[in-house]
Amino acid sequence: MKKDLTQGNVARTMLLFAGPMILGNQLQQLYNIADTLIVGRFLGPDALAAVGSAYTLMTFLNSIQIGMCMGAGALFSYYFGRKEPDKMKTSMQLAFLLIGGVTLALNILVMAFCDPILRLLQTPEELFAMMHTYVWIIFMGLLFVFLYNFFAYLLRALGNSLIPLYFLGTTALLNILLDLYFVLVLKRGIGGAAEATVISQAISGLGLGLYTWTKEKDVRFDRQHFRFTKTASAEILRFSFASSIQQSVMNFGILMIQGLVNSFGAVVMAAFAAAVKIDSFAYMPAQEFSNAFSLFISQNYGAGEKERVQKGIREAIRISLLFCAAVSVLVFVFAGGLMRLFVSAADHQIINVGIGYLRVEGACYCGIGVLMLLYGYYRGINRPEMSLVLTVISLGTRVLLAYVLAPIPQIGVWGIWAAIPIGWFLADVTGVLCLRHMNDR
Repeated sequence: MKKDLTQGNVARTMLLFAGPMILGNQLQQLYNIADTLIVGRFLGPDALAAVGSAYTLMTFLNSIQIGMCMGAGALFSYYFGRKEPDKMKTSMQLAFLLIGGVTLALNILVMAFCDPILRLLQTPEELFAMMHTYVWIIFMGLLFVFLYNFFAYLLRALGNSLIPLYFLGTTALLNILLDLYFVLVLKRGIGGAAEATVISQAISGLGLGLYTWTKEKDVRFDRQHFRFTKTASAEILRFSFASSIQQSVMNFGILMIQGLVNSFGAVVMAAFAAAVKIDSFAYMPAQEFSNAFSLFISQNYGAGEKERVQKGIREAIRISLLFCAAVSVLVFVFAGGLMRLFVSAADHQIINVGIGYLRVEGACYCGIGVLMLLYGYYRGINRPEMSLVLTVISLGTRVLLAYVLAPIPQIGVWGIWAAIPIGWFLADVTGVLCLRHMNDR
């Protein structure tokens, strides 16, 4: 089921390859959206606020190992395009050990320092116990998340984006069913929602790893390619850590924003928890399309197809902007109805705060669509450091502006909401200018 991305119509090739990745990512969002929706509806606003705040922490820590898998996948795809299977297998095995080790260390750290981390996030006292329960359980699944993402990015680097989708689709459905059973039937509360997610993650991670081992024999681990060479190790470190730092810096900025949001109390926390889920679900297809675009660029760059790379850029911009513009209109118009999916119609304060967030962000999705493509392009041409630079600009602006504007009484939370798209657009301008400078040389 491998696909050579250096052949065929450019737009069609990218869309067919990206389709399963986009659908898979949307299904992955269901892990957390199911928790949020069921918890918000059946356990109340406090539980919703706790799960939403914990989700931000979880996203940050997951982003470290997901970023490493993403960066390693770009390197695998580059070698696949260059038809160098030995180098690909060596880098694959080194990456598995490196990323697995980092994930294990993260798991130990978050459990050892759970309470100080929650205090640092300014968690309100009335939500502390619920957040502690949820976080402690949910991070038992961190190693399973690593397994799924490592093998998913490996298969995608080979042009196979369908198999990860099958596993994710099955376990996303299982997660929803287990959520309902643990929360409504067994009455296990917020801990039950976390347990349902961990069980589903275990099945998807172990299942995809087993599939890759049994069906993709040419990428099995073996002793022949298991060697620590200076060149291979340096490449893995460069690609994995650059992408990991980019992803973790991005989510660390969001984590800092979460701490600022928490300082406004449970109503704003609950609104932010629901609105961020809607927000993520809305623009996530553009993000996953950019990941597919990155692998497309990487294979063609490795194969020396410069003209195809340029055509890919043009087609990707057109597709992403059309999608983002359409989603912006939908989220802006239907913000109230979307909030009421997560929050009881009687909770007017929470709904109104969430509508404000969604209408500010929803008007600006083209900004993040372009930024995601820039991230993908720079990873694809072996310049992952540029993705990090753009992330620092985007997140630095967002955090700085949010902390400057939010304490002003006349602005308040609106300062947090406005800071986010401003950061996107500043990074877009920087990335495009750098791209034009590179092309002019």
